[in-house]
Formats: sequence, structure tokens, C-alpha cells
Amino acid sequence: MIAIRVTPKSIRFCKRFINIEAKRCNRPQWINPVGHQTEVSIYNPITKCKVPLVLKMKNILKWYICGPTVYDSSHIGHATTYVKSDIIRRILSDVFNIDVLLVMGITDIDDKIIKRSIESQQDFYTLSRHFESEFFSDINKLNIREPYLSCRVTDYIPQIIQFIERLVAKEDGYVTNDGSVYFNTKKYNNYGKLANLPNAEKDQPVGNKKSVLDFALWKASKDNEPFWKSPWGCGRPGWHIECSAIASTVFGNSIDIHSGGIDLTFPHHENEEAQSCCYHNVDQWVNYWLHCGHLTLKDIKMSKSLKNTISIQDYLENYSANELRVLCLLSHYRNGINFTDEVMQIAVQVTKKLDNFLNDCDNYVAGRFKASEIDENLLLTTLYDTKNRVYSALADDFDTSKAMHAIINLVGIGNKMLYQDNVKSHSNSIGAVAAVSNYLSNILSKFGISRSTKSTIENKQVENIVNHFLNFRTAVRVRALENNPKDTILLKECDNARKCLTTCGIMVKDQQNITSWSWK
Repeated sequence: MIAIRVTPKSIRFCKRFINIEAKRCNRPQWINPVGHQTEVSIYNPITKCKVPLVLKMKNILKWYICGPTVYDSSHIGHATTYVKSDIIRRILSDVFNIDVLLVMGITDIDDKIIKRSIESQQDFYTLSRHFESEFFSDINKLNIREPYLSCRVTDYIPQIIQFIERLVAKEDGYVTNDGSVYFNTKKYNNYGKLANLPNAEKDQPVGNKKSVLDFALWKASKDNEPFWKSPWGCGRPGWHIECSAIASTVFGNSIDIHSGGIDLTFPHHENEEAQSCCYHNVDQWVNYWLHCGHLTLKDIKMSKSLKNTISIQDYLENYSANELRVLCLLSHYRNGINFTDEVMQIAVQVTKKLDNFLNDCDNYVAGRFKASEIDENLLLTTLYDTKNRVYSALADDFDTSKAMHAIINLVGIGNKMLYQDNVKSHSNSIGAVAAVSNYLSNILSKFGISRSTKSTIENKQVENIVNHFLNFRTAVRVRALENNPKDTILLKECDNARKCLTTCGIMVKDQQNITSWSWK
């Protein structure tokens, strides 16, 4: 992969080129927002290049994310989209000090929910609330921060109806004979800005629709389906109008970031942008569209319809939340990930490497781990370089893959120093090792990776018990080693004790006459 350095000059050139090409091809242009510059550049799917992130309000970012359709359990394909979004949210707030207002829409009424409701003989309300509760329980287990505001579609029916009324009044929407309402794509000249659709496609009528591209704003009710009263008759909202009405109610006529999976680019996000621009009478409703790559299984998109999904609950029986997050961090958010045992093992190994190194640093600083002479200058120089590389990578379209490689390099250099053969007495490089440990702990925490060690009173008591037991074991082990010949029976019992602690999640390391331990 070739790294592209984003500079003010390259950005100006990119903008000029895109605008010229857009005019030549009669394509909609992206409008550079007016407001407050940040240190971040972000990929723009309309211009096909990275552009500066500019916020309308200083240090406040308005972000709408498409949430789940709550008719079934969420799978890890959904989870990776929300983990990637959570990582970006944390980077913006915890690294670049931007106050992120994240609003999530919850689709609790649609065709799939109605179908599942009929099949299970449950009313749609009970069904959707069950899977909504399960969804938030799952994202909590994955250490995904809950949104600032989560909005159910059924709580916004009056706003949705009012939204459609304005579109119909402006002739951007039209009512059909059965009482359904459709958006008139032929009237909106900028339709296709995200999908780059040829204009000829807009002139193909089908059924009651003036164009094959027209989409439902309101669906007339059918027998035994949930419905709400409207000026056009009983019915329910179309899919795309839900997000537009919710986001417009909360954020108004301008949103900084709107995100979701790459599959939502068209038609969902295209349709949202079109109807919202018409409703607000603006040329650009969303300033930055952010799309996450798919998780695939055997190179096929994970989908409930294909029955190739792995539920979040099933995943957590074999792997941890940290390992899924590391999997996402090792890849750019826009790239797809093929879920295999081999790929997951890489994430598992990296997670263990980070955990073990931080635990070794803790033990070194506490005097429980002897190492060779630490090259303090090299370690601190590498730390300084890592900080710069990580910060630059995150500012460059949230390139966590490049950031993680810099972090792994730092850990590799630190491990070499800790585990060289010529072990000496405890050196005077505690400050350098502590600085590295502190930085890694902070940056990994900002990515949403939690440390296995806890600071609660209960776990402190457990730690004290383990320390007392290991002090006794160390005394026995040292005496057994000093005996001539060595007392193999006692040494075997010490090994058995270590193995037993491993089953309890405690890793014990024996180094000459010193024993250290960490949570597994």
C-alpha cells in the first residue's frame, strides 16, 4: 500500500481537479464546508480523495449513525461496523479533543420486523424491544460507547409525517392511488452524487412510480400490518425517510458526519441526502460520509439472508472484545476484513503481545522483574518517534493500521531490551520503561482496549492473596533449587501450582530466583 501525504497544496490541487471533472462530466460537486479547521483529513466518497475535516461549530462534531433493524440478534458483521465507528469516535474525542455528539437511529418498524413478528406470533413492539435490548447489551460487552442519543423510528412518526408533507407540498414527493408516497428523483438534479448514477436511469417509470429510482416515503398499510394515520391514509414510514427525519429533528439542516456500512451508500444514504436537501432547501446536507468496509466469511459478505453469520454472543464464547477491536485496528476502517481462524489468530497474538509487554513493564517498574541494561536513549527516542507516527496516522483518515504498526514496533524494541540474555541487576531505567508503559496504556485505552488488570477493592484483595501465595511458592522453589541435588519433588509441585493458577487466569513467570505474575 502506498502512503499518500496530505498537504495543503495537494488538497488544493485535488479540489481544483475534482471541480473541473465534476463540471466536465456534469456531476454534482462536493461543497467545502465553512467553519473551523481541525487537524484531521478524511476520505470523501464524492471527491474520491482526502479532504480537511471542517466543523461548523468549533470542537463540536454532529454525527448520525445508522443503527440496527431490531428483528433478530446482531452478528459480528454488524459489530465490526460499530467497533470501527467507536474507534473513530474515540480518536476524535480522546486524541483530537473534539466533542462528538453521536446520534443513532433504531429501526423498530419495517418489512423484516413485520415478517418476523408474524412468524413468531409476537406483536412488533415486543419483538423489537427484545432485540433492541439485546443489541445494547452486546455493544456494552464489546466496550462500544453508547450513543449520545438513540432514537426509535416509532417515537418520531409525527416528525416523519411532517417531513413528507413538506416534500409533497414542494412537489418533491407525490401520492399514488393506493395512498403511498414516493420521492420524485427526476425533479432533484443532484440525485446520484454518492452512487454516480447516469441521468438516463431516472427516465424509466415502473408501476405507480414515475421513475424506477423513486423510493417510498410512506407505505400504504396492508392487512394485519401496524399502521399510523396520515394525510394520505393509514400506513407506515419508508426506510430512508426515517433517518432523515430523526437526524433533521436533532441536528437541523447540516450534519458533519453520517456513517454506516459500505452497503448503505446506495440506495439508503443516496436517498437520505436527496430528500433532506430538498426538505431543507440546501445543496449539501451531510458534509462527510463515512463508510466502513464489510466483514466477510469465506470472502462472502456476512448476512442473515445468506445464513452465514456468527452472532456476537457466539463470538464472545471463543474470543474477547479486545481481540475483535484489535482485528479492526489492524485494518483501515474503509477496508473489508475476511473473518478466518488465521486472521483471528493474528489479532489474538497481537493482543497477547500488548498485554504481556505492559504486564512485564509493570513488574519491571515494581522491581519484580530483572532485565538486561535498558538502552534508555534508544527507548525514549523510539517512544518519541512512535508518538509522532501514531498521531500523524490518526490525523490521516484515522489510519489505525499504520498507528498499530508503529505501536507494535515500539513493543518489539522494548521486549528485546527486557529479554536479552545478559540479565543484570535492576537498572536505573525505570523512568524510561514507565514512560513507554504509560503511553501505551493511554493510547490503547483511547482506542477502546481495556487492560485485564482491575483496580477494584475486590480484585486488590485477590491480588494480595496471589502475592502472598507466590511469595511462599518462591521461598519453597528457591530452597528446592539450592538443595544438592535439587529437590525435584518440590519443584514439580511448584510447577503444578503454576499450572493451576493458569487455569484461574493468572500467568506466573519464574526468572531465576524472582517470580512475577499477571492476569491472563
